[in-house]
Amino acid sequence: MKAKVYVTIKENVLDPQGTAVQGALHTMGFAEVGSVRIGKYLELELDTNDKAEAEARVKAMCEKLLANVVVEDYRVELEG
Repeated sequence: MKAKVYVTIKENVLDPQGTAVQGALHTMGFAEVGSVRIGKYLELELDTNDKAEAEARVKAMCEKLLANVVVEDYRVELEG
């Protein structure tokens, strides 16, 4: 089973990396960009066919390592 994990900075947390990218895009002539938020995308291959178990395990991985839950949100999609 494949798990897709999307990690994003919470809306109420400043994103200095996103601000830097926005500034660079403006400098390059892309003035239409209003704001940029930076995140992470991960794909995990799991050795299980049990969707409930996979969801619980990936959630534990996110809570312990893949996302800093103080300042980041995450979303998981399972395939297979």
